[in-house]
Amino acid sequence: MILLPITEFFGRRILLIMGTLGSFLHFLRDIFSWTTRRPLRLRLLFKQMEFVGVKSIWIIGLTSFFTGAVFALQSGYVFTLFNMESMVGATVGMSLTRELAPVFTALMVTARACSSMAAQIGSMRVTEQVDALETMAVNPVHYLVVPRVWATTLMLPFLTMLFNFIGCVGAYFVGIFLLSIHKGPFMSLLYYYVDADDIFGGLLKSSIFGFVIAAISCFQGFKAREGAAGVGKATTQAVVASAVSILVLDYFLTTWILEFISTPGR
Repeated sequence: MILLPITEFFGRRILLIMGTLGSFLHFLRDIFSWTTRRPLRLRLLFKQMEFVGVKSIWIIGLTSFFTGAVFALQSGYVFTLFNMESMVGATVGMSLTRELAPVFTALMVTARACSSMAAQIGSMRVTEQVDALETMAVNPVHYLVVPRVWATTLMLPFLTMLFNFIGCVGAYFVGIFLLSIHKGPFMSLLYYYVDADDIFGGLLKSSIFGFVIAAISCFQGFKAREGAAGVGKATTQAVVASAVSILVLDYFLTTWILEFISTPGR
């Protein structure tokens, strides 16, 4: 008798998770099916590219500079124990291109842009603007979701490249001016160890992250109910689900990239 409420609780949870997952997969199907249908709504796409990409430059620049700086500072003190200070540049460069830049860029865009997507679509849902689009024969996924999803997918790689560059600049300033590392070995080893495979793998990660976080945020916005409280709940769920998805996907993508893309024995 005691096990019955526990079983019922976990059963309801499992059914809720499976139902949400099924709804999300149905939502992804709608995104792909409406992507190539006319009108293509390029004006909305470029507007969302500006919102996600251009308006995120300042937060990406600030985050990347101090990420590279603190990573160079920490690794510099560790490498000092082994007289390997010249490896700071290569270590920071490989860490940024492979891991830190795509993950941190996706997290920053989630916090700044994707949370706004969930709030905007959620507000439109609870104020019945989404229903008004349907009554005017405008598909809300086509009009609201498709431009946001593909704009985020396209702009994340550019922001990741910006993160790579400014992060290396921050590491350079710390390594050369604070840790007194000779800039010749610093730059030569950075150039030698960081190659196109590292950069391409990071850009591939960031593009996938961009699609996933935008789709999750729009999906949560569409699910919003119960007025302002529902919009706040949907926004919170969008940010949390996107952040968790980034970290979980990062592991599997890293495993796949190391297996099939990265150059072995380097």
